[in-house]
Amino acid sequence: MKNELEKAQLYGIVDRGYVNENDIESVAHALIKGGADVIQLRAKGCDEDEILEMARQIVLICREAQVPFIVNDFPEIAKQMKADGVHVGQDDGSLIDVRRIVGDEMIVGRSTHSVEQAEQALLDGFDYIGFGPLFPTPTKKGRPAIGLENIALVQDKVGSEIPVFCIGGITRKNVSSVALGGAKRMVIVSDLLLADSIQEATAAAKQIITNL
Repeated sequence: MKNELEKAQLYGIVDRGYVNENDIESVAHALIKGGADVIQLRAKGCDEDEILEMARQIVLICREAQVPFIVNDFPEIAKQMKADGVHVGQDDGSLIDVRRIVGDEMIVGRSTHSVEQAEQALLDGFDYIGFGPLFPTPTKKGRPAIGLENIALVQDKVGSEIPVFCIGGITRKNVSSVALGGAKRMVIVSDLLLADSIQEATAAAKQIITNL
């Protein structure tokens, strides 16, 4: 699935902050049908049994669609569910710690919030990074937005080696300005999950990104 990750432009997240537990499968289907190239499960505040059950639902959908499935924060769950990858934050341990759990083949991504952190993630050997939050976002309360000015620099220094997914407050309305700032791949969360039609919103976002 690393090849699929390298081709990815739009990274979708099934975020329990916006998605009801009973809608997990339908939301994953809608994101994929709309054109999301990667699906992550993010379930802040849920216990591990709940996350395991949600992962069990999504992994089958992603596997059938040949879309990489990433578990946020929990390497043990990613390994147990045979997910394609796990995503960890700056405070979630080293790549060595994660690799001890998931092995050498699984995709491992890192959240980064500065040029220095992005460069360090590349040096450490992560498979991809998230870079942001670019704009203020309710999914990252208390974390200041970093703006657009360093996207091109990170793309130049890191993006030629591993995928860089810009994240944080990106919507269909501002995606063009993010692309003009140098972004080639993006994560869109609330703008898709709160849309009347997740599939249509995802398709519209993907079209904008593809045509930029």
